[in-house]
Amino acid sequence: MLETLTGAWPVGWSVAVFLLAGALTVVCAVRLSGLGDVLADRTGWGEALFGAVFFGLATSLSGIVMTAVSAAVDRPTLAYSSAVGGIAAQTLAIVVADMFHRGVNLEHAAASLPNLLFGCLLIGLLGLALMAAFSPDVTVLGVHPGAAAMVAFYWGGLRLIQAHPRPMWLAVRTAETVPDVPHDDPVLGRRSTARLWTEFGAVAVLVVVGGWAVARAADGLVAGTGLRAGFVGAAFMGLVNALPEIVTAVAAVRRGAVTLAIAAVIGGNCLDALNLVIGDVAYRQGSLFHATAPDELFLTSAAVVMTGVLLGGLLVRQKRGWWRLGFDGVLLFALYTGTIVLLAF
Repeated sequence: MLETLTGAWPVGWSVAVFLLAGALTVVCAVRLSGLGDVLADRTGWGEALFGAVFFGLATSLSGIVMTAVSAAVDRPTLAYSSAVGGIAAQTLAIVVADMFHRGVNLEHAAASLPNLLFGCLLIGLLGLALMAAFSPDVTVLGVHPGAAAMVAFYWGGLRLIQAHPRPMWLAVRTAETVPDVPHDDPVLGRRSTARLWTEFGAVAVLVVVGGWAVARAADGLVAGTGLRAGFVGAAFMGLVNALPEIVTAVAAVRRGAVTLAIAAVIGGNCLDALNLVIGDVAYRQGSLFHATAPDELFLTSAAVVMTGVLLGGLLVRQKRGWWRLGFDGVLLFALYTGTIVLLAF
C-alpha cells in the first residue's frame, strides 16, 4: 500500500488518473464559479478582488499540492515546471473564455484597475523567481531567501491593490463595458453565507485530492515514458492545473461575471507563482530555484511574455480584433503553442 502511494505508478494508471482528475476538476470548477460569484457580492469585496484571492486560491489548490508533492519526492524540475506551466496554460483560459463571450472582446468588457495591477504583480513575482534562479545558491533553514522575497512582494502588492478605493486611473466606460454590480442568484442566493462557505471549502478539498493524484501520475509518466520533466510539467500538469481556471472563466462569462473571469485567472496565476515558494520549502535537497534546468527558465520567461501581452490587451481594449479574439488572444495562443512545441524537443 505504501509503495502505491509513494512509488512511481505504471503508465496506464498515470494516464487514467490524468483523465479522472481532469473530469473531477471540471465538475468542481463549475460549482466554484457559482459559489464565488455569490460570495463576492456577500462579502462586499467585488468580483476582481474576491476572484483574485479566494477564488484564485481555491482553483490553485490542486497546483499547490502538485508542486509540493513533486518537490517532496525529489522531482524539482517537475515541481517547478508544474507551477510555471500552470501559469502559462491558465493565461490561455482568458482566450477560451473570450470565445464564449458574445459581442466585444472579453478584455474590453472586463476593464478593471485591480485586474491590471494583479497582472503587474504577477510579472514581478515571476521576475523574482528568475532572479532567485540566477542568484547565489544559498539557503536559510533549507529555503532560498528569494522565496521570502516573493511572499513579501505578494503581500505588499495585495495591500496596495486593496488600499485604493479612489484610484487615479479609471477605464473609460463604454456601452459594452460590463460593470461589477451585485446581482441575485435564483438558487444560491437563498442559501446562508455559512452554507456557501462550507460548500466552497468542501469543493476545494476535492480539488486538493485531485492535485495529489495528478502529481503522482506525472511522476509515473516521467519514469515510465522517458519524457522530459519540463515538458510533462508544462504540458500535462500545467493543463490539468489550468482546467479550474478555464472552466470557471467560461462559466463566469456565461453568468455575466466577466470581471470575475479575468480576476480568477490572473489572481490564480499570482498564487501559482507562490507555489514555487511552497515547492522550495518541500524540497529538502537545497534550493528549488537552483535545481531548475534551462527548460524551466525558458517556461518562466514565456509566462512573463504572455502576461505582458495580456496586460496590453486589457489596456488597448479592442472591441473586435483578429478572428474575434483580438491581437492579444491570437498572440497568447501562438506563444503557448510555440512554447510547448519547443519544450517537447
